[in-house]
Amino acid sequence: MGSREKVEEFLSKSGVTFELREFGESTKNSALAAQALGCTVAEIAKSVVFVGKAPYVVIISGDKKVNPQRLAVAAGEPVRIANPQEVREKTGFPIGGVPPFPHEKGVLVFTDSSLVRFDSIWAAAGTPNTVFRMRVVDLLRLLGREARDLSM
Repeated sequence: MGSREKVEEFLSKSGVTFELREFGESTKNSALAAQALGCTVAEIAKSVVFVGKAPYVVIISGDKKVNPQRLAVAAGEPVRIANPQEVREKTGFPIGGVPPFPHEKGVLVFTDSSLVRFDSIWAAAGTPNTVFRMRVVDLLRLLGREARDLSM
């Protein structure tokens, strides 16, 4: 099963309402995704991968940056940004396609509070040219965590 199919299957089984879109061109960063979708960069929920003893994915608004010190406090350990090989190895997805879920076992996902200003967001759906839209409350419920202030 491909990366996009894994995300679509997870979302379908979750019972949430979502909209999946696949593009001929890349949507691998927030600006490209926003341009393709006709929305603001802020409405793109980008996934930023960090590593410590465990891998961490921070889901954050496309107009924000992750504060590594705040993430380290939330994670309870020092963290650093993952390199492209680590992103693929730790999450099971390529850079530009890392979704909020589902990930390899042991990946911890945090949602930044910058997303709660929106009713719904767009996020990567497993490939650099596939995205999905869902409500932020559903995102938080599926992740089982409250949003935290992890941005700069």
